[in-house]
Amino acid sequence: MSLDNSWFTEPVDQTGTAFSLKLGERVHAEQTPYQKIEIYRTETFGYLMTIDGCTMVSTRDNFLYHEMMSHPMLNSHPSPRDVVVVGGGDCGTLREVLKHPEVQRAVQVEIDERVTRLSEQYFPELCVANGDPRATLFFGDGIAWMKEVAPESLDLIIIDSTDPVGPAEGLFGRKFYVDCLKALRPGGMLVQQSESPLLHLELIAEMHHFMRDAGFAQTRMLHFPQPIYPSGWWSASVAQKTAGPLAQRLDEAAIAALGTKFYNVETHHAAFALPNFVKQALAL
Repeated sequence: MSLDNSWFTEPVDQTGTAFSLKLGERVHAEQTPYQKIEIYRTETFGYLMTIDGCTMVSTRDNFLYHEMMSHPMLNSHPSPRDVVVVGGGDCGTLREVLKHPEVQRAVQVEIDERVTRLSEQYFPELCVANGDPRATLFFGDGIAWMKEVAPESLDLIIIDSTDPVGPAEGLFGRKFYVDCLKALRPGGMLVQQSESPLLHLELIAEMHHFMRDAGFAQTRMLHFPQPIYPSGWWSASVAQKTAGPLAQRLDEAAIAALGTKFYNVETHHAAFALPNFVKQALAL
């Protein structure tokens, strides 16, 4: 992270890229037992939360990520009753999940409670579903939680984690995927944020390899814009317990009732349409 009192800049030396936002002021900073969290007021993107110097969520563009990490897969499962969000401490993905009336239970497993409490303060619009009777906020280790959850008790697992370093590193490995597979019912699915297709294709290919090696029958990828993340182009990788086509429950009236800003029937289809270089790299 680079900060000259007027701009926040996140340089990524490995990819030779950087992202910047013009700042108003830093309104909060703290070191938790897990990571350093900072909140800035920006000139054009509202509030910005960073973790260990990396952009996490902004007021202006968070809807892109939260909608595309949730609705495409919720509408690709025939009956997503039990959902868990691993990570996602800002609660935006949980909010989108609970827009679906067919969801009976949604558990958010976040290792750092301070991410959620600061989101309640600075991003309250993301936390409006925290009091939903179907929601459970659990603060603890997602890897341990998944290892202990009852077999075949979940329909959809959403891994809404930070980059594969620090507390999130273990969420990108074969052992964790084995536990996820065991926790899913027949027909269940896992979806995990998987970085930029332009900058991190090697990591994405490795994730798909680990998912298949863990026993998942089929993998896919979807993609969407995300301005505050490296390259502005982001992805989510999907692992299906059972091979076959997605359910694609794309009722236009039901989707309109979600009140989304980006997600609709057209963007759903577009998200799964992959460029040739991605299909070739992932052998999809």
